[in-house]
Amino acid sequence: MNEYRVKGLSCGNCALGLEQQIKQLEHGESASLSYNSGKLKLDPRVSLPDVEQILKSDHAYIDHHSHPAQHNKHEHAHEGSHDHTHDHAHDHSHEHGNSKMVKLLIVSAILYGVAYISGDQVYSGIQIGMYVAAIVLSGYSTFVRGLRNLFALRFNIDTLMTIALAGAVGIGEWKEATLVAVLFGLNELLEGLGMEKARRSMETLLKVAPKEAVKLENGREAVVPISTLTIGDVVIVKPGEKIPSDGVVMSGKSSVNEAAITGEALPIEKENGEPVFGGSINNEGVLHIRIEKAYKDSSLAKILHLVEEAQETKTPTELFINKFAKYYTPIIMMVSVLVILVPPLLLGGDWSKWVYQGLAVLIVGCPCALILSSPIAIVSGITRSARNGILIKGGVFLEQLGRIDTIAFDKTGTITKGEPHVEKMIVYREQQFLAVAGSIESSSSHPLAKAIMKKIAELGVDVMAPDEIQTISGRGITAIVQGKPYWLGNEQNMEHLPIPADVQTQINELKNEGLTLVLLANNEQVLGMFGIADEIRDESKTVIAELHQAGIRKTVMLTGDHQKTAEKIAKIVGVTSTFGNLLPEDKVKQIKQLSLHGKVAMIGDGINDAPALATAQLGIAMGKGTDSAIETADIVLMQDHLGKLPEAVSVAKRVNAIIRFNIGVSIGLKLIALLLTIPGWLTLWMAILSDMGATIFVTLVSLTVLIGPNKR
Repeated sequence: MNEYRVKGLSCGNCALGLEQQIKQLEHGESASLSYNSGKLKLDPRVSLPDVEQILKSDHAYIDHHSHPAQHNKHEHAHEGSHDHTHDHAHDHSHEHGNSKMVKLLIVSAILYGVAYISGDQVYSGIQIGMYVAAIVLSGYSTFVRGLRNLFALRFNIDTLMTIALAGAVGIGEWKEATLVAVLFGLNELLEGLGMEKARRSMETLLKVAPKEAVKLENGREAVVPISTLTIGDVVIVKPGEKIPSDGVVMSGKSSVNEAAITGEALPIEKENGEPVFGGSINNEGVLHIRIEKAYKDSSLAKILHLVEEAQETKTPTELFINKFAKYYTPIIMMVSVLVILVPPLLLGGDWSKWVYQGLAVLIVGCPCALILSSPIAIVSGITRSARNGILIKGGVFLEQLGRIDTIAFDKTGTITKGEPHVEKMIVYREQQFLAVAGSIESSSSHPLAKAIMKKIAELGVDVMAPDEIQTISGRGITAIVQGKPYWLGNEQNMEHLPIPADVQTQINELKNEGLTLVLLANNEQVLGMFGIADEIRDESKTVIAELHQAGIRKTVMLTGDHQKTAEKIAKIVGVTSTFGNLLPEDKVKQIKQLSLHGKVAMIGDGINDAPALATAQLGIAMGKGTDSAIETADIVLMQDHLGKLPEAVSVAKRVNAIIRFNIGVSIGLKLIALLLTIPGWLTLWMAILSDMGATIFVTLVSLTVLIGPNKR
């Protein structure tokens, strides 16, 4: 599929109509036109001049400066690296078009005002001439499009407005016909500006991609496009410059701002051997970086690609509204005909009065506000979350997040850091215990050994080298230190000596607290023991509390750890329930069970939790840019913690509430206007104000999603 940027789309309903016309062209069945992103996807075999002719009928056009791209992941991702100068030029021309429309509307409004105030003081021909001039200046394009649609038997807002304008002029209602034309012109302008604001907010986000890199080759520096970088290339990144792609620091030391990837504003120190993300900004030092991924495969490129795709997906609400609008307009036209014919023919009503009422009903039939109820709010919500380092892969997932009432967490690496630490220490022989334990564990790479060594380093204990070490699988280690034998490990490794009752009591107490034990003994007695636990993340307790405040009814922790350990952590962080001793398939069963009683999201690290993430209604991964997390989940938290999850839930719930509110306002105002036809009180200006008011109101309310500080 070829992809094109389309400019000048006037409204969501019009974009739907254009899409339907393009689909009727030869090979056009698979075409799609997104009002949200302004993108057109076409089969390469479709005649481009025919497509441009269809777009031209709505004053839209293809921006040929934004190059057509093959619609696949890699090339689309690479699109982020294109120079945006042409886009700026075209945005400027679009702004010029808007300013021209503003001037025409001002002149039309002045002409209308002069004609209205002059009343009977001027010759009626002059007054009508001013009204006609105002109609032509503000409504000419609508009238032309409407006539074209009418002859093709396509009924949209332009058709309805054209019939209403012609009818009002036909019955001599010049004043109201002009007001309808001016207000409708204003309505279209504001509607376009609202969507443009949401789109530009998204485009600003997508412009974080660097375009060029300084490549070091044979000792020489050369500026190259980032699309030419390959794995193994070395680039130089100076202070204030963007890192071109994912890589590893070869030399240099600096702090790096990773906000483009993680949403975190605080800089992170980077030095030799440390990984960096493309799109991050180097703050002070000069860094030499070895490229580990071509730009098209980098975390930033994947994120930008997914964010762009996200705004093009239609949510169930949008699909329903679009389907509803398809039948709504013809039904309104039938109601209008009935309003015109029934009272005069059956009830002896005045023809001119009921023709006027019927024309007003036609204007009420505009579905623009209804169609705009969802897309601006959805694009704003996805943009707001992406700015905050939360990657939502589509409007459908944003809507789902707003409906979730149960969240299941994997424990390790999500609620906890996944790094064991010594939580308790019981010492019987102080002089020997720490020194010997450090000696035995110093050469081990086991996570428990690392936790013990970290504790010994904190206490400043000197460690000697062991004489001899032997690992016993499932038990621990036997060692010779300074000529004496020692045993380190679990209880089974202590079978060479009897354990006193008081020591056994303390062992049982630590086990009941959910701690993993590492004991040290010589050939006579236990010298001491370490109680080791997975360290709970600092933010976990606050996050769980904030999620409950945000409307999450149930929080559940799933873990492969012992039930006692799970219960202890659950009590500390405040989750409503926990399940321990679970294998990956057991986690899937628990998710299915939870799904019977609510809408469930699962949060994991995106690797070993893939089955559970796929089973839940919504899979959320904590990725910090890992490929597997970006690929597997519906939503990715680009930070290595849960801190921003409550805000993501709140934004999603707010978006859903706004969409429901918008639909209510759109239908409510139209219903009130239609009810006014029963006593014959509906006027053309009331009808256009109810439509325009609803459209502007819906747009402004939707844009409020973008307002508000991002949580840091």
